[in-house]
Amino acid sequence: MVTGMKEKKFNFWQDHTKQFLVNAFCYNRRKITENPDGYGKNTGTCGDTIEMFLTIPSNRIQSVTYQTDGCINTNACCNIVAEMSEGKTLDEAWEIYPEDVIEYLETLPEENHHCAELAVGAFYLALADAEKKKKAFEKSSIDKDKR
Repeated sequence: MVTGMKEKKFNFWQDHTKQFLVNAFCYNRRKITENPDGYGKNTGTCGDTIEMFLTIPSNRIQSVTYQTDGCINTNACCNIVAEMSEGKTLDEAWEIYPEDVIEYLETLPEENHHCAELAVGAFYLALADAEKKKKAFEKSSIDKDKR
């Protein structure tokens, strides 16, 4: 046992990065989008639930909004997924991984890395829904043209 040395206590406000703090307490995107082009809902083993809503005109993600009953770590991860995806095509958006979110936030606690997985999982479900709707629309357009 080492005497005279104290383990440094984590100071939430001083030891988190600006990226983490800004995104943990940003609620601009925390809303429901009516009639989204893509919708995904994911619940983690921790009990947190995220719903993601995508608006995708002209094959590029214009906006991502979300609802969550999760903690500030989950909120930060949702904001980063939204920020990373806006302006991307659907194909490009599939290249967003939980590790990218964790890396960007820098100080997401290791015990909360599952929040990044939860946010990206909800996002992937929304992307899959958007692709399904797009294919259904294209099929109905082709069927109309055949008549």
